[in-house]
Amino acid sequence: MNPDVLTFGIEEEFFVVDRRGHLSQAGDDVVDAAEAAVDVQGELQHELNLSQAEAATDVCRTHAEALRQLTGLREDLAKAAHARGYRLLPAGSPPLSEADPPRITPNPRYQRMARHFGATARNSLTCGCHVHVAIPDKETGIQVLGRVRPWLPALLTVTANSAIADGYDTGYASWRYHQWSRWPSAGPPPRFASLDEYESIVDGWLRSGAILDRGMIYWDVRLSEKQPTLEFRISDVAATPAEAVLMAVLARGLVATALADDAPPPELSNEVLRGRLWRASREGVTGCCPHPRTGDLQPAKAVLDDLIALTAPALEAAGDLDFAREATARLAAEGGGADRQRRAFAEKNRAEDVVDLLTGTA
Repeated sequence: MNPDVLTFGIEEEFFVVDRRGHLSQAGDDVVDAAEAAVDVQGELQHELNLSQAEAATDVCRTHAEALRQLTGLREDLAKAAHARGYRLLPAGSPPLSEADPPRITPNPRYQRMARHFGATARNSLTCGCHVHVAIPDKETGIQVLGRVRPWLPALLTVTANSAIADGYDTGYASWRYHQWSRWPSAGPPPRFASLDEYESIVDGWLRSGAILDRGMIYWDVRLSEKQPTLEFRISDVAATPAEAVLMAVLARGLVATALADDAPPPELSNEVLRGRLWRASREGVTGCCPHPRTGDLQPAKAVLDDLIALTAPALEAAGDLDFAREATARLAAEGGGADRQRRAFAEKNRAEDVVDLLTGTA
């Protein structure tokens, strides 16, 4: 492995559901039980709602290492859930309609968020996938952020996994993306002229109370507050670990390519980018996606192929090129998480069948 290859890490959020597929209040218990038995690298964490659990890899250098950790962490959480009569659900939004939202995790920060943001926090029933990619420093990170943001719609298609929500077909591949956008700090980041501009927006949010702390900077890609990384927050939790790793290696390839590029970040208004993200969230990996260079609609597979071509030197240096090509081809041929959700739902119009599919009990 080339020592200059960028390190990366992946965080995944999950729902913990009961035997019928409805959200439970058991997320904390499942995380605590799985932590006691965890036998792979990585970390398990509590989340905003008691219906959720989170897993995070250690710092990784290879896609094989990340895949092994994600698979093991999911297995540990699923076993702990099963032992208590629950199931681990990798879905961007809850497939079943819920009479009442789950309780907020009894953590002082989460409780403060719930009081301040009201229904936005209490009804924030989404699970995402976050990818951290190493950067040299924050100033460089701002330049990289500007170069990667046009590709956010393509990345969103890879793990789109929330077509069925609240008991019906939403018409979107990633309904989670729209639900998450209700937070005042969510959505695509602007093209920043400098780190000072980035910080001035964050300061304005803090002064207005639009965020309570810097951990609530929810842009689709942001400077991480805890690690020297650029953090991609665009994605639904993937239906499978392999799809999460595909998104991660594409993000790493983009960052590495951007670091080697001296050109100024492309001009792209947030209004236009928001429209492109809407289209990508609607259609997913088997539909059409606006091309970052032209804005014209193309099959998402063609846009992803162009992304792989653009980042091929970085992907090859990291040992990811064959994996990225094969995984993308498989997604296009078999469909992503959203497509599989729709196929399961279409047979009997039962969201319970979607839960069974995603929890491995179909």
